[in-house]
Amino acid sequence: MLVKNQEYTIEITDLNNLGFGVGRVKGMVVFVSGAVDGDTVRARVIRVASGYAIAKAVEVLSPSPYRAESPCTASGCGGCAYRGVTREHEIALKENAVRHAFIKNGLPDVQILPLLTTGERYGYRNKAQYPVSREKDGSLRIGFYAPKSHRVVPAEDCPLGDPAFPPILHELHRLIEQYNVPVYDEETGKGLLRHIYLRAGKVSGEILLTFVLNGKELPHSLEIVGSLVGKFPQITGILINVNREKTNVICGDKYIPLYGEKTMTDTLTGVELEISPAAFYQVNHDAAELLYARAKELACLTGKELLLDLYCGVGSIGLSMAHSVREVIGVEIVPEAVACAKRNAKRNGIQNASFYCGDAENSRNLLAAAEAERGEEIRPDVVVLDPPRRGCGEALLSFVAALAPSRIVYISCNPETLARDAKLLAASGYEMGAVTPVDLFPCTGHCECVVCLTRK
Repeated sequence: MLVKNQEYTIEITDLNNLGFGVGRVKGMVVFVSGAVDGDTVRARVIRVASGYAIAKAVEVLSPSPYRAESPCTASGCGGCAYRGVTREHEIALKENAVRHAFIKNGLPDVQILPLLTTGERYGYRNKAQYPVSREKDGSLRIGFYAPKSHRVVPAEDCPLGDPAFPPILHELHRLIEQYNVPVYDEETGKGLLRHIYLRAGKVSGEILLTFVLNGKELPHSLEIVGSLVGKFPQITGILINVNREKTNVICGDKYIPLYGEKTMTDTLTGVELEISPAAFYQVNHDAAELLYARAKELACLTGKELLLDLYCGVGSIGLSMAHSVREVIGVEIVPEAVACAKRNAKRNGIQNASFYCGDAENSRNLLAAAEAERGEEIRPDVVVLDPPRRGCGEALLSFVAALAPSRIVYISCNPETLARDAKLLAASGYEMGAVTPVDLFPCTGHCECVVCLTRK
């Protein structure tokens, strides 16, 4: 058994997707922060659990050939699992992680294609939600949570975010201090400002700012808004999101306009999109274009298809394919996103797309209602799935298979649930093609994937 606070020499043989080097001491697995595979480190054990230990690297005795310098100055953020390794090694790690996910799910023969990437590693995130805290010493922190905690690590200059974000955050830091805006305390449930939520349009240049509050009003809002808009004219809208719940969920359901527009616009794959703060939109614009182009290629569209787009968000995927199909039908659970999708079709002159609000998992009833409204049966030729990290429910997969589309294009931000769901679809009469990983999240342990399943 290892001893807490004691130091050990550890050879690091692996790097997990949380950024911890992995080694063994006395037969016990040790996860070491600050280490990468190929290192030999001296590390101090900070926790001993049943079957494993967690340690922190104190000294790198022999550096790994995969080590690389990072422009990030935040210490202990935990968001960038692969910031300490070379780009080439990060790509290999991600390809191996996708491959392992399919092997783990009993699909060892699935072909994993090389990772698609834009070549850009920093400055790509068009969305960021920064928790705000007031420390015991009175200092104000704006940044991100440390791993497995709600301790805020200062990260106003995060290099992953849009370059416009740091100056805005610095000004907000100054304004919060100047006007003594009360900061939310998670332990007591008191205070006001919980998160600062920024979104940017890569093509439009527009920025949407949302204050997530434990209340409905921002003190000195006129002065704060005036200062922000005066210094950053690209801020086209400022909102308040009301979240009074003691919860880990960042945003509540209610948005209150404070200045300018309630939504922002951007252009993706040639489609101009209106995006509400509550709606899903891929965080990496350029990599999303690679992803959607690959999805469209896999769909093998001829212009005659009825395409069913489940988890459609603001319509970005379906509308990108609308000119290549007979009709698009989209389903999305967020009402604001559905409203945006309908307006997006209109603003782009797309007349063959319709969108319905409801849970994609309940698509059977949604399509039945749509059939009653239209007076005709809906039988899609192609189904696009783009679910959240948890993947699709078995009932939805069974329903989609029963619809018998010729192709199912599955986009996923979680290779584990993609492999699980693809296995179920394969058992329902579909043949799985090669999996294409796409790097929408450079420096992190996450990876997007797309695969086409063809009906046998």
